Amino acid sequence: MDLSVVIPVYNEAENVEPLINEVIAAIPDKLAFEIVMVDDCSTDETYANLKKLREHDKRVRIIRHATNAGQSTAIMNGVKAARADWVATLDGDGQNDPADIPVLFSALDTLPSDKPGVICGWRTKRHDSWLRKLSSRIANGVRSALLGGATPDTGCGLKLFPRQLFLELPTFNHMHRFLPALFQRQGAHVISVPVNHRPRARGVSKYGVHNRLWVGIVDLFGVMWLQRRAKRPDVSEVD
Repeated sequence: MDLSVVIPVYNEAENVEPLINEVIAAIPDKLAFEIVMVDDCSTDETYANLKKLREHDKRVRIIRHATNAGQSTAIMNGVKAARADWVATLDGDGQNDPADIPVLFSALDTLPSDKPGVICGWRTKRHDSWLRKLSSRIANGVRSALLGGATPDTGCGLKLFPRQLFLELPTFNHMHRFLPALFQRQGAHVISVPVNHRPRARGVSKYGVHNRLWVGIVDLFGVMWLQRRAKRPDVSEVD
């Protein structure tokens, strides 16, 4: 298994089939892959549709939460269940373009060989409302200023990273918004590559400005606390 594609979904019944088909079409034939769909206790036909897709293609795997646990927990459980050393993530709403997965893979060649590497998508042209674009621009600026690093789009769901490195991260709700900083805390080299972003074609967004703002502020200070207490000395000798 070369790649596990982890996709968290919640009430995306209309999106799962076209999204999975796009992922299958996008990944080069030379890569052995699986698609791990994590249904976060959807209340619509998402799970039923996923089961039908699983019957036709065994590369599709399904994890279903008994209760709604949030996007970070869905990603975490998907990565834990993944069978490949490399994991790609993308959002389940269809706005991330699966055709960019090979773009992330090709960027691996630009990473240094002396430390683990992470590739983050950068939505250079957002197809969202002006309010969401403004709030994201402010949030990205504040995170960069307070957490360091130069990740211009920390909220992009398209990422490629080593599975084991992710499993070493501190875990908490909403951690998916801070993955670049958390990876850097673990000593990883993080780069951003431009990716496509599409308008939502089906379904409705589960996020708004208000249900992200206040928890984001609290989490930001928590990640700053984690960074200050991180100690990763170089190992000079192993006997």
